[in-house]
Amino acid sequence: MNIIKQATYHRDQVQVQSREYLFRGFIQVEKVNLCHRLFNQSEFTPVMQRELIHRPEAAGVLIYDDAQQKFALIEQFRVGALDDPESPWQLEIIAGVLDGNESPENCLRRESLEESGCEIDQLQHLFSFYPSAGACSELFHLYSAQAHLPQQGGIFGMPDEGENIQLHIIDYDQITILLSNGRLKNAPVIMALQWLQQHIKTTRNV
Repeated sequence: MNIIKQATYHRDQVQVQSREYLFRGFIQVEKVNLCHRLFNQSEFTPVMQRELIHRPEAAGVLIYDDAQQKFALIEQFRVGALDDPESPWQLEIIAGVLDGNESPENCLRRESLEESGCEIDQLQHLFSFYPSAGACSELFHLYSAQAHLPQQGGIFGMPDEGENIQLHIIDYDQITILLSNGRLKNAPVIMALQWLQQHIKTTRNV
């Protein structure tokens, strides 16, 4: 079986014994008792207990402009980084949670206006991935979009939602520094800037 094309096993090789919600809010926590098939065997594991964190689907976009040779990142307080030895204020791409049956593209057009004031039209899908599949169900859709950027950043966000967001407009020549100095600590922004590096190399070689 070619692992590049498909997984070794599928959902039917998991046996769920019980599921129980421990907490239900914006984020939900569920206790699951299950067993799953072992590799290269017909047997299953013993029944094991796992805590599963449910978060809504989310999407993020890296906004850049080849003409200006600049890209946009935002900075905001994140409770998940509360105990970070450097700072709980994290550099990120523009992102948000999908609202009901909203598409990732429509979510990002809305979030871009709220968090940067930038209007984006054409979006390029890069990856969809689970940021922390060991414990969390969240599926994250990563995009890029080329748009005209403001000359300088500013303060954005929805205050009634507790948002206080600083927009940074950054030169292309700062990408390597950002990827190596430890300032970036979340997967979507690292993946997006690695993509942008490759995009820049490709366009310069054309």
